Amino acid sequence: MTERQKDRPWLMRTYAGHSTAEASNELYRRNLAKGQTGLSVAFDLPTQTGYDPDHVLARGEVGRVGVPVAHLGDMRRLFQDIPLEQMNTSMTINATAMWLLAMYQVVAEEQGADVAKLQGTTQNDIVKEYLSRGTHVFPPGPSLRLTTDMITYTVAHIPKWNPINICSYHLQEAGATPVQEISYAMSTAIAVLDAVRASGQVPEEKFGDVVARISFFVNAGVRFIEEMCKMRAFGRIWEHITRERYGIDNPKQRRFRYGVQVNSLGLTEAQPENNVQRIVLEMLAVTLSKDARARAVQLPAWNEALGLPRPWDQQWSLRIQQVLAHESDLLEYDDIFAGSHVVEAKVDALVTECLAEIERIQEMGGAMAAVESGYLKSQLVSSHAERRARIEAGEEKIVGVNCYEGTEPNPLTADLDTAIMTVDPANEARVVAALHRWRDDRDETRAQEALSVLKKTAAGSENLMAATLECVRAGVTTGEWSWALRDVFGEFRAPTGVSGAPLAVTAEAGTPLAAVREKVARTAQDLGGGRLRLLVGKPGLDGHSNGAEQIAVRARDAGFEVVYQGIRLTPEQIVSAAVAEDVHCVGLSILSGSHAELVPDVLTRLRGTGADDVPVIVGGIIPSADAAALRAAGVAAVFTPKDFGITEIIGRIVDEIRKANRLDPLEVSA
Repeated sequence: MTERQKDRPWLMRTYAGHSTAEASNELYRRNLAKGQTGLSVAFDLPTQTGYDPDHVLARGEVGRVGVPVAHLGDMRRLFQDIPLEQMNTSMTINATAMWLLAMYQVVAEEQGADVAKLQGTTQNDIVKEYLSRGTHVFPPGPSLRLTTDMITYTVAHIPKWNPINICSYHLQEAGATPVQEISYAMSTAIAVLDAVRASGQVPEEKFGDVVARISFFVNAGVRFIEEMCKMRAFGRIWEHITRERYGIDNPKQRRFRYGVQVNSLGLTEAQPENNVQRIVLEMLAVTLSKDARARAVQLPAWNEALGLPRPWDQQWSLRIQQVLAHESDLLEYDDIFAGSHVVEAKVDALVTECLAEIERIQEMGGAMAAVESGYLKSQLVSSHAERRARIEAGEEKIVGVNCYEGTEPNPLTADLDTAIMTVDPANEARVVAALHRWRDDRDETRAQEALSVLKKTAAGSENLMAATLECVRAGVTTGEWSWALRDVFGEFRAPTGVSGAPLAVTAEAGTPLAAVREKVARTAQDLGGGRLRLLVGKPGLDGHSNGAEQIAVRARDAGFEVVYQGIRLTPEQIVSAAVAEDVHCVGLSILSGSHAELVPDVLTRLRGTGADDVPVIVGGIIPSADAAALRAAGVAAVFTPKDFGITEIIGRIVDEIRKANRLDPLEVSA
């Protein structure tokens, strides 16, 4: 081979943060010492959704899936002894992105950094929050304004910062096909760029600088050839849109810049050791092809379907990247797929289909209109339902789940309770106490004046960043900043997509669904007629609603009347709905780890209404010890990711309804 300089490796990150700013700071410094080349900050759900740790909806969620950052003091502590001018920091934050970036900037200034040299990314893609991840706060219009204001501010003041990370990652997690993933992400990018151009905040000759700072965050699944072709198609379509729609002549400004978190949807609770080879294959999809290579990669850990990874698990994922980059010859060659007729044909087909779907969305009025109409959400729920149906039918094989299920005892999970990290339940009280001390010690007059200016600015049309920076410096909290904007903008409850989802599994005679439908009908008859009613509830702040939506759709198809009001409800609201709708069963879905706090609360409130004959079932990422505790507290059944047969779960729900109403077991053959 001709001697050539080895390519520089991609940025290596680990998505991390938990418990407190102090604990997370220690974790970051340890990871950087292990050779990580960038930071990726996971914020907890209250921070992401604009609540302070002492808000009722934050209960059980503080420090669970990320670090709580309630004010400047927390941000200061989070990055203590980490020189931000030398760092490349990715922050997974969306609805409250402006607030977190403002805090990051002020901490950098306090460190003596030149703000113009700060490098990193704020995710800041609100469209996918409405569709898949559920941490939105404000309606689409005001949300787009916050994004626009941030983009125009950073291009002028923090020119090396990526102010938005158009996120197709979560779309794939919600069931998107490669065509949907590309099309919906590109439609979001068009909506954002159109809004920035229409705002008049950027001179026409500077618009190329805006386009150059747009980055993408994508998902790589295990079908790694298809995924690699997807990334090449992504790049071609971005080149087409930036040149044709926005007239960008400079090829550097048109470059498709993306980072990757490989697929978590495909990680299994059954035989979790198989997740390691899945992760490696998925990483190859975004690194093998030089012309479509990620600029930054973060990998999940092998045990994420079981619970929160430990530092050792995250180190293992980092080492996977380092072995590929430093031991293999991957970075020594030009693009190894150039000239492949197989790859070219696949890429051409993806480009053609995606451009047609992007055009369809534009005809609807663009991505925001397609969110508000429910079109995008119902399409995702449908494709996810179809995928689940293929898995249940055995058409799509998952090793260890629906084939090759026999296994030797697994030493990695011999003690399940130590195979994951747990957050001390007492942590929340400590965080809340620290928040109260912060409020007591600040200049209250300055804080209230800053909030007043923020509200006035929101009611007008000025850029919100200056008012937000003053709120940071005045000691305003995350919840206070968000509530001030809620007062002006209102809140938004996104369409669930459940009612518009078509039938995904047939119910012809002899099929499992037909048997369950018969069971549902006979049980309803035994209980006095009418239809069985199931309430699907998501208590707390966990916005990952994919599982809840799939249960709701299949229960509907099995003959249930389904009550599903979407995400972010208090236990009190869920119980009120259960009583008002006179349901026969309550199903709760929680993936964030707050089940130990919120499920017993729902049970207690429900029993307090006298509804002793209404079983409560729970689904989510629930460690075995917690599942046992929930059953001991009165939960009728607990389902985790290993329970992939949704029709079977619906049948189990009917069994629990019969048991709770003292009806004989009912066996109906498929």
